[in-house]
Amino acid sequence: MNEIDKVLYTAKTHTRGGRDGTGKSSDGALDVKLSSPGSNRPGTNPEQLFAVGWSACFMGAMGLAAKARNVALPAGVGIDAEVDLGLTGDLFSLRARLNVHVPGLNRALVEALVREAHQTCPYSRATRGNLDVSFNIV
Repeated sequence: MNEIDKVLYTAKTHTRGGRDGTGKSSDGALDVKLSSPGSNRPGTNPEQLFAVGWSACFMGAMGLAAKARNVALPAGVGIDAEVDLGLTGDLFSLRARLNVHVPGLNRALVEALVREAHQTCPYSRATRGNLDVSFNIV
């Protein structure tokens, strides 16, 4: 387990009702209805929230990797994240794919940025060895 030397930010949320409830952040910036995947009820689900959080963080890590190489990430960079909820035996499991779009940079450079970002992104570090993760350059 990694210990934190200096806390930079603490997200504070309150959730009621589990997958079919609500979630709010302490600062009011996030206020969502939750619904189970496939329920057709209004709201998002934890897998969607995880996908958005991870892809946003990963894009930031890619930006840092690019900056270290004196390369600017072009406009139009995007990540389509896919998070699968499934069963492994009787246990629920997650699997993820991050489909990375970086227009205007050569594939070898993008692959290097993705490798470096996967080493530094806190979501990637937290899931490493716990989730089946693949990265696709599209």
